[in-house]
Amino acid sequence: MKAQPKASHFVDGAYVEDKAGAPIEVIYPATGEVIAVVHEATAAVVEAALASAKRAQAEWAAMKPVERSRILRRAADMIRDRGDELARLETLDTGKPIQETIVADWPSGADSLEWFAGLAPTVTGETVPLGRDFVYTIREPLGVCVGIGAWNYPSQIACWKAAPALSLGNAMVFKPSEVTPLGALMLAEIFVEAGLPAGLFNVVQGRGAVGASLVTDPRVAKVSLTGSVPTGRKVYAAAADGVKAVTMELGGKSPLVVFDDASVEDAVGAAMLGNFYSAGQVCSNGTRVFVQKGIKARFLERLAARTAGIVLGDPLDEATQMGPLVSAAQLEKVLGYIATAKAEGARLVCGGGRAAPNTGFYVQPTVFADVTDGMTIAREEVFGPVMAVLDFETEEEVVARANDTEFGLAAGVFTADLTRAHRVIARLEAGTCWINAYNLTPVEGPFGGSKMSGVGRENGRAAVEHYTQVKSVYVGMGPVDAPY
Repeated sequence: MKAQPKASHFVDGAYVEDKAGAPIEVIYPATGEVIAVVHEATAAVVEAALASAKRAQAEWAAMKPVERSRILRRAADMIRDRGDELARLETLDTGKPIQETIVADWPSGADSLEWFAGLAPTVTGETVPLGRDFVYTIREPLGVCVGIGAWNYPSQIACWKAAPALSLGNAMVFKPSEVTPLGALMLAEIFVEAGLPAGLFNVVQGRGAVGASLVTDPRVAKVSLTGSVPTGRKVYAAAADGVKAVTMELGGKSPLVVFDDASVEDAVGAAMLGNFYSAGQVCSNGTRVFVQKGIKARFLERLAARTAGIVLGDPLDEATQMGPLVSAAQLEKVLGYIATAKAEGARLVCGGGRAAPNTGFYVQPTVFADVTDGMTIAREEVFGPVMAVLDFETEEEVVARANDTEFGLAAGVFTADLTRAHRVIARLEAGTCWINAYNLTPVEGPFGGSKMSGVGRENGRAAVEHYTQVKSVYVGMGPVDAPY
C-alpha cells in the first residue's frame, strides 16, 4: 500500500524535491507499514517558499475580493468532486476510519473555503463623522502568514488556516505535522488547479527546526498554530520576539457536565462522540465527563453497553467505526495513561488495553469511573479513546471543579432545564461550548480556547480580526489650525 506524493514540498506553484533534507517516513497506523517518504525542508526550500509568498502576496491583495473568492470557491468544489480519493488519502495518512474522513475532514475544509469565499467581499471599513472632518478605516491583509498544522485533522486544519488567510488577501506558508504530511500537498495542488497564483500557498515539510525557521523569519507577519501546549509556548515566545500576530489552538481537558434531568441516551452518545471519535484524538474532546449522582448508574450501564458495540478494524472498511491511534509513540503514551489510571484507583468499566489487530496502533475504547479530580487522567490530556467519568451532587460544585484546570478550550452541558444550561455555560471557563450537543464545529461559528488552550479564534467572522489589520485614516476638510 503506497501513497508516495509527487515530491516532498509544494513551492511557488509546483512540486519541489530536495533530498538533502532528512527523510521522514509516513507510517500507515493500521499496519505500521511505511507508505511514503518525504524529506525535511532544507534552508533553500524554506527560503524559496517565503520569497515566493512575499512576492505573490502584494498582487493578490490588490485583486478585488470577489475575484479571490471565485478561486477559493472553485477549490471547494474540486475538493467535493474528489471526495472519495481525498478521504482515502486522509485515512492512509492518519489511520482514521474512512466513514469519518469521507464526511468530516476534507468536507469541513471545503466548507471553510466556501464560507470565507462568500465572506471576503463583505469585509469593509467604517466611516467615523467628526463634524467637518472624518475618519475612515481600511481592513488590510497582514502579509505572509505561517500555518503550523497538527496530525489529528491535518487537511481540515490546512483549509481552516488557508481559507481566511487567502480570502482576505494574505499568502501562507504551511508546515504540516511531520506525522501526517500528505494532505496539505494535495490542497496546494488543488489551489493551483483552481487558479490560485503561484506562491500564495506553499507547503514545506519538517520537524520543529523547520517550523522555528518560519516563525522567526522577519518576512512573516502572522503565525497560526494548532498543536500541544509545550509547542505553543515555544512558538508563541518566538513570535513575540518578532512582534508577530498569533493564533494558537492548543490542548484541552474539557468538561462535559450531565445533569440528572438530561436524556441519558443523548448524553451517552455525546460522551462517546467526545471521547471515541477519531480514536479520541480531538483537542476539544470532553474527556472529563461529570455525571450527577442520580443517573450515574444508568449512565454507566448504557455507556458500557453502547461502547461494547463499537466496531474496530480496517480503517478503509466503511463498516469500521474506530481505527488506530496515529503512531506507535501515541500508542505507548495512551497505554501509559491507562496503566496510571488503574494504579491510581480509577474503576475500569470497559476496555483498558490494546485491541486487535496487534499489527496496528489500536487501543480499546476505554471508560474509567469513580475518577477523582486529582487523578492523572482528570488533569492531563490523554489524546486517545479514554473517558474519565466523575460524579457530582450540586451545580455549584460541578462548576468549580470543571473550571479547576489550566485548560479552557471547550465545555458541554446536558440538561432539560435550558435556564440552567445557559447559566452554567456562562460560568464555565472555555472558549467553545455546547448545550445538549458536543463537538459540532461548523465553520460559521468561531472556534478556540482560553487560558492555556490558546489565543485567538479560527472560523466565523472572528477570524477576520486575526488575518487583517485596521488602518485608520483622518481626513481634514478645512485649513490646518496650528499654534505656530
